[in-house]
Order: sequence, then structure tokens, then C-alpha cells
Amino acid sequence: MSDDLTEQRKKLMFRAEHRGFKEADIVIGRYVRSRIDALDADGLEALELLLSAPDQELYAWIMQREAVPAERDASLIADIRRFVADGGTRTL
Repeated sequence: MSDDLTEQRKKLMFRAEHRGFKEADIVIGRYVRSRIDALDADGLEALELLLSAPDQELYAWIMQREAVPAERDASLIADIRRFVADGGTRTL
């Protein structure tokens, strides 16, 4: 099971850092890099669902340009917003 989680983390890390445009790569990639090792299977599943969203939509939710749809994890988006507000994108 641990090997499966390690592989899943690697794949999610790559997807987070290669979103398709630089701003999303920085915000989402750095957020995921800072949290990925602490996520359990459920957390990784939630992150995977979030990363399945189109780049522009995901970035708009994070930047509060659009409301987060009910089917998405608003608490995860809120955590990313806190990460950005706390200067997380300027570190690492």
C-alpha cells in the first residue's frame, strides 16, 4: 500500500507542477509540494479530484474569481488560498 501511495504522490506532484500555465504551476505546484507527504489515501484522492478540474477553472477558484462548485472540495481550495495569503508561493 505504501508503494502505491508513493507512486500516486509522484504522479500528483507532476500534475500539480505542470498545469499548463505558469501562474497555476507556481500556486498549485508549490502548495502540493508543501503538503503531499502529509496526505493519506483520502487526502490524495481529494487532491486528485481537484487536479482533474480544467486549469483555468481551478485557478479561478483559488483566486476567488469564480465560486467553488458544490461537487468540489471547498476546504481544500480554502487551504490553498491560505497558503497563497501566507506567502507560500514565495518560498520553496
